[in-house]
Amino acid sequence: MNKIWKYTQYGYIAVAVVLLIDAGTRWNENREQAYFSIAFAVFMLLIFLFKRNFRKKIERRNNQ
Repeated sequence: MNKIWKYTQYGYIAVAVVLLIDAGTRWNENREQAYFSIAFAVFMLLIFLFKRNFRKKIERRNNQ
């Protein structure tokens, strides 16, 4: 199960990249939606960092 979580956390980065590309394409058309996409991409990156940190903490605890 741990291997699954190790790889699924990168899905958050993939979603963040897609949202940043979406923001880039909407920048000239609709800035409000572009800002929303950027904010959500930052949120996804923060979730990725939190999940990675939590997973590593659990792995360190299990190795002791």
